[in-house]
Amino acid sequence: MRALVDHVVDEIRQFAAVTAGGERHHDGADVIGDDWSAAHRAAADELLAAWRRSGALDRPQRPPFREIPALWAVGQHVTELVIHAWDIARATGQQADLDPELGLVALRCGRETLRPEFRGDETEGHHIAAEVPVPDDAPLYDRIAAFGGRDPLWGRSSGA
Repeated sequence: MRALVDHVVDEIRQFAAVTAGGERHHDGADVIGDDWSAAHRAAADELLAAWRRSGALDRPQRPPFREIPALWAVGQHVTELVIHAWDIARATGQQADLDPELGLVALRCGRETLRPEFRGDETEGHHIAAEVPVPDDAPLYDRIAAFGGRDPLWGRSSGA
C-alpha cells in the first residue's frame, strides 16, 4: 500500500512540475515520509497552484513523450488520478464505485487522450498499461479500472 500511495503522490508532484513549465523527474525517492496525508495534500496544493498560474491553460506542456495541449494534460491528470483512486479503494477494501460524474469525465478524457500507442509496460517508458477487455455494460468503475489496465474482477494489473 505504501508503494501505491508513494506512486500517486509522486505522480501528482510530476504533474505539478510539468504544469509549471518544468520537467518530470522520478528519482525513486520516497515522497510520502511518515505523514501520507500531508504529503498528498502538499502535492495536490502544488498541482492546483500550477494550474492557477496565469496562462496555464493556454501553455502547451512538455512531458517526456511529446508536446501536448494543456487541456489534454488536464484530462490525463483526471484520468490517472481516478484510476489510482480505484486502486487505493480496492487495496484498502473500500467501495470502488466512486463519484459517477468524475468517473464519466475520466473515462471520456482517457479515451480521448490515452490512446493505444501511449500504453505499455512502465519499464519500456509507458505511463499506462494496455486496456483490459470488459463488457460495454460493465459498471462504470469496472470500465475505468479496465481502461487503466486493471482486471476489475480479479484486481490484477497488466502493467502500469
